[in-house]
Amino acid sequence: MLELAIEAARETGKILKHHIGRPKQVEHKLGQETNLVTEIDRKAEETILRIIKSRYPAHDVLAEESGKHNQISDYRWIIDPLDGTINFTHGVPIFCVSIALEYKGEIVLGVIYDPNLDELFVAERGRGASLNNRPIRVSTTNNLRESLLVTGFPYDISVNPDHAIERFVAFLKEARAVRRLGSAALDLCYVAAGRFDGFWEVYLNPWDMAAGVLLVQEAGGTYTDFRGYPSSIYDKQILASNGLIHESMIQILKGGNRGIQL
Repeated sequence: MLELAIEAARETGKILKHHIGRPKQVEHKLGQETNLVTEIDRKAEETILRIIKSRYPAHDVLAEESGKHNQISDYRWIIDPLDGTINFTHGVPIFCVSIALEYKGEIVLGVIYDPNLDELFVAERGRGASLNNRPIRVSTTNNLRESLLVTGFPYDISVNPDHAIERFVAFLKEARAVRRLGSAALDLCYVAAGRFDGFWEVYLNPWDMAAGVLLVQEAGGTYTDFRGYPSSIYDKQILASNGLIHESMIQILKGGNRGIQL
């Protein structure tokens, strides 16, 4: 199954790289001006589904563009064919393919491929995480003031859901720096690889984070909700870090939960 996921990710990555900045059809999802979908998103997803279904036609699927393909199966493939569509549409080379496999409710496999840098991130439950076949670990930064953080904004950021703006401002004041790449899957990869020390975001979908969360965990990191409680890819809050700064990040996020000025 891992080999199949890697094959699907690499094949799809070739399609994305060939069409970067050149989609012919750009649509708005659900009337949201900042939530885009292109014909390349759909073509990429069709490619992944074709490869997976050729081997495992009875497996369940949850995919960003086509939704649920309900089957009576313990296995569910969770697919984001193009994470970072806005970047892709504008020709910004920060996007990826994300494929995860869930077995009886637990993510057991995750593959994320960045075709622009030819970086393949892989994680298997209990077997660690790797980048281009080399093991990766989270960073050893233990002070929030020295941390490089990353986040993303929900599509309806203009209405400031879940105090997203206050939290962003608070981290700007407390961390060394905060970045916003536009691909949650790559954000999580970079936490797993030690490039970023921590990541938080609200209102992500399961396909945005399924593979990335497993990468962080298998690289030695920590993943919870904003209060520090165990979370799942079906929740709407995600906090992932190297573990050493996790409690400090929770304290900032708790302040945002109270809606106070941070």
